[in-house]
Amino acid sequence: MPKHYKLDRVREMADNDEDFVMALAGAFIEEVPEDAERLKKSVPVKDFHETYQAAHKMKPTIDLFELGVLDKLIEVQDWGKFEKTDENVDAQLQIVLNAVENATNEIKADFGL
Repeated sequence: MPKHYKLDRVREMADNDEDFVMALAGAFIEEVPEDAERLKKSVPVKDFHETYQAAHKMKPTIDLFELGVLDKLIEVQDWGKFEKTDENVDAQLQIVLNAVENATNEIKADFGL
């Protein structure tokens, strides 16, 4: 039983096709950590455009796998989108990064990736 992500919506979308579930898990592993790394680099240097693009790209997958941090990811995305120079999103970013790392490790183990 996964602790850091959920497969309910993934299985529903895949209509219980386990090959498709495996493909979605593989896509998560390939894309989400890479985008999280982009956020890790862009937020500290206040690269608003890069932050917005990376967070926006991650949203559907984070939502599909129900990591429980979509609201924090949207805060980071909006910080970049609206160039909120007077706000600090370091705490929200750390929550997202931790969730991505935990889910990535667990998906790798669960799916043998």
